[in-house]
Amino acid sequence: MSELDTRKKAILHALVLEYVEAAEPVGSSLLVQKYSLGVKSATVRNELSELLDLGYLEQPHTSAGRIPSDLGYRVYVDELSSATTPSSAAKSSVRRLTQDGTALETLLRGTTQLLAVMTRQLGVAMITRNANVTLRTAILSALGPKQAVFVLVMSNGHVENRMIDPPVAIDIHDIGVVNEQLNKELVGKTLVALSRMRPATAGDSPASQLFAHLTQATKSISKDLTRGQVIVEGEEFVVGQPEFSRDRSTGATHLENLFDKTALSEVLQSSATDSIRVTIGKENRAERLWPFSYIRGSVKIGEEEVGVIGIAGPTRMRYDEGLAVVDYTASTLSAALTQFLGQR
Repeated sequence: MSELDTRKKAILHALVLEYVEAAEPVGSSLLVQKYSLGVKSATVRNELSELLDLGYLEQPHTSAGRIPSDLGYRVYVDELSSATTPSSAAKSSVRRLTQDGTALETLLRGTTQLLAVMTRQLGVAMITRNANVTLRTAILSALGPKQAVFVLVMSNGHVENRMIDPPVAIDIHDIGVVNEQLNKELVGKTLVALSRMRPATAGDSPASQLFAHLTQATKSISKDLTRGQVIVEGEEFVVGQPEFSRDRSTGATHLENLFDKTALSEVLQSSATDSIRVTIGKENRAERLWPFSYIRGSVKIGEEEVGVIGIAGPTRMRYDEGLAVVDYTASTLSAALTQFLGQR
């Protein structure tokens, strides 16, 4: 911000780093001791007072030091260098995760686990609800006269495998007839259309009865997929953080709100023109989400967003580390999915 000169920004930056690390209000003497600010404690004290008056800092208690406000965090985040990158170990972990082609949901679940471990925050992901997603492949494979596996592959890379108990005994001929019908009547349609379709009416032949059974299954699966799916991992990394453990009653409420998948879905779906989006504290629309910050990144196949990954936690988080990891992971995951699934 224009009202902050270089010295104020440097002091604010140092205070954010210290508070994120120690989770305790920060005083001027500590900043002078630990950071090369080039000024005396009295000068830092005056600058902290001005930053407090300007709304970049808060003072929990009259005699205590200062902590960053949401606005202070925002200035810090906006000043972060876009050249920040994850560690070599983090990059290797992400590359290992994406080196083999696999289903979108499997990749996103593995990604949330990895993000949680790397950042010590809540790892989150969501398969994007997109009206343009279509059914790319539908194949039924017999495992026996009364058992089969039904595989649906979507244009966004999502794969559904369902065990099917056919309503009648089937043979190879029936499987061939049904697969031809699936390819002719269902493949290429959007999930929205499939979720609203009228299931086929069963006739007398085994193939007809089986096809009717599969259209009902496809409709049910499509309904589930159009609702979107939120994946959450790493709860163990946030429950012990001071924001949630100091006051058990308030902390329990905060954790319940943080883990709420409906709220996470709304945050992850929030419109973003940039590939990376950070929302801090009161920047979140819902008041119950004000204690938290979210870092999200878009996962794409080509130019189409197929999912969102990110981290969530208290506003006191390592934004530099989180941004670097989420950015790198999203871009690496997008490149892998585009390579595996870009040719439709």
